[in-house]
Amino acid sequence: MQKLSNQILDLRELEKLTTNLSKDISFGDVYLLQGELGVGKTTFVRLLINYLYELNNLPKPASIISPTYPILITYELSSSQIYHYDLYRVKNLKELDELDFFENLNNNITFVEWPEMLINLPLNKKHYLINLDMISENKRKINISFNQYSNES
Repeated sequence: MQKLSNQILDLRELEKLTTNLSKDISFGDVYLLQGELGVGKTTFVRLLINYLYELNNLPKPASIISPTYPILITYELSSSQIYHYDLYRVKNLKELDELDFFENLNNNITFVEWPEMLINLPLNKKHYLINLDMISENKRKINISFNQYSNES
C-alpha cells in the first residue's frame, strides 16, 4: 500500500485511491481510520470493501454501514473475513478482548474506525494508519502511514 501525505481528494479521486489501495490489501492487514465525526471513515471503508468483493468476483454486500452500535460487522470473502470495527463506544482494551479483537486480526482483513486506543500497540506485523481531515464539504485531506512490528528483539 502506498504512503500518502496531505493529499486533498474529492469523492471521485477517493474512489480511484481506494480502488488502487484495494489491490494491495492482504489477509492479516489492519487499517486504522482516524478523523472527526462525519469526515468519511465509513465511506472510505465501504469503497475498499466493495472493491475487494469485486476483486474476488463476489456480489457486493447490499449495505455497508458504520458499526457504531454493533461495534463489529463482518463480511465474508471466499477464503477469509473482513472485520469492520467502530471503537467509538469502546472504553478499554478489556472490552476488545471480550470481542476477540486481537484473535481476529490473524488471517483476516481488519478495518477499525476510532482506533485511538490501539495506535501505539503492536497489533500485527503490519498496519496502516489512515487519517482523514475535512477540507470542505466535497474534499478531504488524507494521510496514510505504514507501521511494521518485528517479533525479533
